[in-house]
Amino acid sequence: MSSAVSTSVKPQLRGLLHSRIKRNLAVAVVLSAASGILFKTFICDTRKKQYADFYKNYDAEEDFKRMKNLGLFQSG
Repeated sequence: MSSAVSTSVKPQLRGLLHSRIKRNLAVAVVLSAASGILFKTFICDTRKKQYADFYKNYDAEEDFKRMKNLGLFQSG
């Protein structure tokens, strides 16, 4: 009967904070890198593409004439 009894595992009392900090730091680095990559991909790159598409066909002179005809400018 004594061979069937198992001993309980002792808790880690020394170095617990050090081991938790290492694990949490590794998780924080991975998550921050992933969020940075996702932000660049989904926010920054799509915004750059939208600006490029807008200015591809944009005519400043035509836009100025449109605003002038609407009476948005006032001079002297």
